[in-house]
Amino acid sequence: MHKTIILADDHILLRDALVNLINTFPEFTVIKVAADGTEVVKEIQSGTVPDMVVLDLAMPKMDGFETAAWLKMNHPQIRIVVLTMYDSEIALIRLLQVGVRAFLKKDIHPTDLKIALVSVASDGYFYSHQTTAKLGSLFEKSNDNHHSVDKSLLTDKEIKFIKYACSELTYKEIAMEMKLTPRIIDNYRDSLFDKLNVKSRVGLALYAVKNGVVSF
Repeated sequence: MHKTIILADDHILLRDALVNLINTFPEFTVIKVAADGTEVVKEIQSGTVPDMVVLDLAMPKMDGFETAAWLKMNHPQIRIVVLTMYDSEIALIRLLQVGVRAFLKKDIHPTDLKIALVSVASDGYFYSHQTTAKLGSLFEKSNDNHHSVDKSLLTDKEIKFIKYACSELTYKEIAMEMKLTPRIIDNYRDSLFDKLNVKSRVGLALYAVKNGVVSF
């Protein structure tokens, strides 16, 4: 078994360190690196199609979620691994929805990283005990509170609204960007405030940062 990898991370030192580490694993070779999802797409469209893509979650221009969604739609055979500092339930659920095969913390031990990559390459997926426990906990809570899972399932439009809400745009300007009426935008806001249990736009922004929806 030998698999090729494209690795994407906007932090050059970490990216180079990961490349050097992964290239010591006899089963893998990093054939290209990228600073964000747009560069991953460009490499693949130019003909460099790897067996696996290892993605940072928080990247400029095109983040890990958007890149994984593009890969799932255009190259579903490519297996996706995400390395991130986020381990929230909403981040995990969103990653599963876009076909990510492994969800790894950036402080993972090198030996565990190799185990995870080999598992994804051979079995198709790798979920750590921590990830499995989070999913189990989420659905256990759902037995007592049916909103628990719902809070982790955000629609694409809700994600788009949250990202705009974390910018300097007014709600009226957000309505124009999303091609919706101000009243519909107000409904989105009020619904998300209730769904995520926040009371203000600042609270919504803090939630978004904490759960990896946006990064600054």
